[in-house]
Amino acid sequence: MKTINEMEITFKALSINEGFARACVAAFCLPANPSMDEITDIKTAVSEAVTNAVVHAYPLKDGDITIKVKLYKNGVVIDVIDYGIGIEDFEQAREPFYTSKPNEERSGMGFTVMESFMDSVTLEKSNKRGLTVRMEKIFKTQNQQAVGQ
Repeated sequence: MKTINEMEITFKALSINEGFARACVAAFCLPANPSMDEITDIKTAVSEAVTNAVVHAYPLKDGDITIKVKLYKNGVVIDVIDYGIGIEDFEQAREPFYTSKPNEERSGMGFTVMESFMDSVTLEKSNKRGLTVRMEKIFKTQNQQAVGQ
């Protein structure tokens, strides 16, 4: 299926930008007419992905986060990309309550939350550094086939 629209934004990996990111992606999805519950799910998942990048990707320097969104009639694909230190073990990072920063009161539930609110969450190494979190959401009020089909 052809995309309705697509966008890309890049911003500094700062916690103050998390609200901007979630609102921007949610507003961008509105032309596909998702339900309010679906918009809330998207906002929650984007918040978690951006927060993970802010907290974990750049421990020793400043960096950027890029979000790419492809909007389809029946859903959305969202890539949250950082260019930081990456994740060594994807399986371990996805385990509930695992955190690489236990001394900072991190809950270790970021990927679990993303997976519970989205239909698909995949992790990919971004080039030689960083991480891409790809999240897909099928709009139930639309056709129930895979996004982009």
